[in-house]
Amino acid sequence: MKGGGESPVVSPGGTRVGKYELGRTLGEGNFAKVKLARNMTTGENFAIKILDKEKILKHKMIAQIKREIATMKLIRHPNVIRMQEVLASKTKIYIVLEYVTGGELFDRISNGRLKEDEARKYFQQLICAVDYCHSRGVFHRDLKPENLLLDSNGVLKVTDFGLSALPQQLREDGLLHTACGTPNYVAPEVIKNKGYDGAKADLWSCGVILFVLMAGYLPFDDSNLPSLYKKIFKAEFSSPPWFSSGAKKLIKRMLDPDPLTRITMAEVIENEWFKKGFRPPDFEQSEICLDDVDAVFDNYMAPANVVTEKRDERPVPMNAFELIATSQGLNLGNLFEKQSAAAVKSKTRFASKHPAGEIVAKIEEVAKPLGFAVQKNSYKMKLQGEKTGRKGHLSISTQVFEVAPSLYMVELRKANGDTLEFQNFYHSATARLRDIVWEPLAEEKPQVVSM
Repeated sequence: MKGGGESPVVSPGGTRVGKYELGRTLGEGNFAKVKLARNMTTGENFAIKILDKEKILKHKMIAQIKREIATMKLIRHPNVIRMQEVLASKTKIYIVLEYVTGGELFDRISNGRLKEDEARKYFQQLICAVDYCHSRGVFHRDLKPENLLLDSNGVLKVTDFGLSALPQQLREDGLLHTACGTPNYVAPEVIKNKGYDGAKADLWSCGVILFVLMAGYLPFDDSNLPSLYKKIFKAEFSSPPWFSSGAKKLIKRMLDPDPLTRITMAEVIENEWFKKGFRPPDFEQSEICLDDVDAVFDNYMAPANVVTEKRDERPVPMNAFELIATSQGLNLGNLFEKQSAAAVKSKTRFASKHPAGEIVAKIEEVAKPLGFAVQKNSYKMKLQGEKTGRKGHLSISTQVFEVAPSLYMVELRKANGDTLEFQNFYHSATARLRDIVWEPLAEEKPQVVSM
């Protein structure tokens, strides 16, 4: 990190964590919240994952969180989200991460499949990242397009190591035994729950991802979970006719239901289809020390370096750096331009000139008939859906930001659940929200903008 210089003044009502100024919420789960942050000294943007120690202890998640932090420290690769540092207070843990602005790889296929050369480019980066993780003894165990991000240059970044495994978790038989992951992407030996090789299981998931990138749909899909597993056990799938013969052969070998005969990572890297246009990343490897991982759970660790997040009983003001950060390519027109409903992703936002209280009331009015329970906290809301089969609970976080006097930006984002489920919610809710959406131009129709 660069040093020197005086820290800029924090905006009124802003929250500071050490040298970082916290901004808008980027994502939210059951046990963590991710916020945009700015280094007050350098001006660089980061994403800070905030975990509540009390919740971690209550749900006995200490080992899992320690493992995630240790994993992020171990991995220093251009295709993996980089952990900058870890801070701690008596009540919270703050994981400072690289901030990328290109969205999820899932977003690139939400409108259809990728061309083979483009899919291969992303697949090559994915394999490089996963191969490096394996060389460090790290097995991801939840690889899917939604956990693959893109930076502003289109470089792939693997993220979300919350379910990852380290060598310490191997049993006497040298195998992992915790069944985890996302059903459509999980290897058959993981489902059978008899022990599995983490590297072979990750490789299966990579094969599913390659298929999805090139086909635009899943190789194994069924609304009934036992039926889905049956297809996975038998590897019942067929490649579409536009796949090249080289791609078909590679995917077939990666989606071999027998891990003993499944292709290895080394064989994938030497595959002729894979090697086309391949350039391994050039980066320096450095020694990593894990001695301080335990320290983040120590109540006495530098509590003076952080602050408790403040609550403000009015919409949070959105400052300039946050506003610009929401617009891809620094084009503020992207904040309000209309996009097709098919392009909605895991987050959507709109502008409104209606009073903030009226906006909150309208969202609540729309959500309840759609089967969502509403939890309100000032101008933040959480919409909690009922459990829907294998997809679990869909929950949606909303927040009203004050951009200027009498102008508000409203953000709705998937906090938990499936992205496709969130898209279904979007289609149902959009029409009902149109009467509070601001029309920048009189001749334009009201619109909700996805990102």
